Amino acid sequence: MPSRKAPTARQRRLGAELRKIREQAGISLTEAASQLSTDRTGISNVESGRFGVSSERIRSWSARYGCPDSAYVEALAAMAEERGRGWWEEYRDDVPAGMLDLSELEHHCVALRTSQIMHMPGLLQTEDYARAVFEETVPPLQPAYVRRLLSLRLRRRDVLDRETLLECTFLIHETALRMRFGGREVMQAQLNYLLEQSKRDNVTVRVVPFEAGGLPDAGSSTLYAYGPVPQLDTVQIDTPTGPTLLDAETRLVNYRAVLDRVEERAYDSERSREFIREVAQQV
Repeated sequence: MPSRKAPTARQRRLGAELRKIREQAGISLTEAASQLSTDRTGISNVESGRFGVSSERIRSWSARYGCPDSAYVEALAAMAEERGRGWWEEYRDDVPAGMLDLSELEHHCVALRTSQIMHMPGLLQTEDYARAVFEETVPPLQPAYVRRLLSLRLRRRDVLDRETLLECTFLIHETALRMRFGGREVMQAQLNYLLEQSKRDNVTVRVVPFEAGGLPDAGSSTLYAYGPVPQLDTVQIDTPTGPTLLDAETRLVNYRAVLDRVEERAYDSERSREFIREVAQQV
C-alpha cells in the first residue's frame, strides 16, 4: 500500500487509536510484529497514519491485543472503511489544513457542543458577517483568498442539513451578540439569521449573558465533537495559527467540564431567543 504524503487529522487519529490499544495491552512494536506476522515498520506506518489499514485488519489486530470494547473496535473499523474524497478536499491547496480538519470533524461527528465568546459560531454565520470577520485579519488577506475562505465557511453549514441530523448546542456569550462585525446592518441580519437557525429541530442556541459573571476558559472558543463512542470524541480550539484538535482523555474530561459550567450559566433556549431579539433591536 503506497504511503500517504500528508495524512489528514482523521487518518492520524485512527492510527493513534490503534497505537493506544497496543500500548494499553503492554505490547511493544517488536512483540506486535511477531504476533501479527508482519514487520515493525509496517505497524509504525499504520499507527502514524502514513499507511491505510483495512477494517478486517483492525478487528484482527484488536483481537490480538485483547481489546475488550467491541463498540470501540467497530467504530475504528468504520473509520477504516471510509472511501473517497470529502468535499473539503477541493480546498486542499487553497486554505490551511486545520480548516479542512475542522470541516472533516464536523462531517463525521454525531453531535457537537460549542462555546463562543467573541464571534458567532462558524456554522451559524451569514456570508456578510463571515466576510467582516475575515477582513479584520492582520495582515490583511487578499480578496481572492477571502472569497475562498468564505466558500469553505458557507459549505460547512451544509452539515446542519445532512440526512442523519447533527444535534448541535451553541453556547454564545453576549459579547458575540454585541460585537458589530461589519456594522449595524450586517449585525442585524446576522442576529436575525441566528434566530431563524435556532428554530431548527437539531439546533439549540443558548446565550450566556454578562450578568453570568466569569467563565472558565473565557479567552477562547471551544468546539466539542462527539464521536460514535466516547473514546473518539475530539475538542477543537482556536489558536493564532488556526484550529487545533485535541483528543487526549484528560483534555476531553476537562473541556466537557468547561462546557458544562458555561451551559449552567446560560439562559434557556426560549429566554435566549428573547434576548437575541432585544439585542437586535438595540444594534
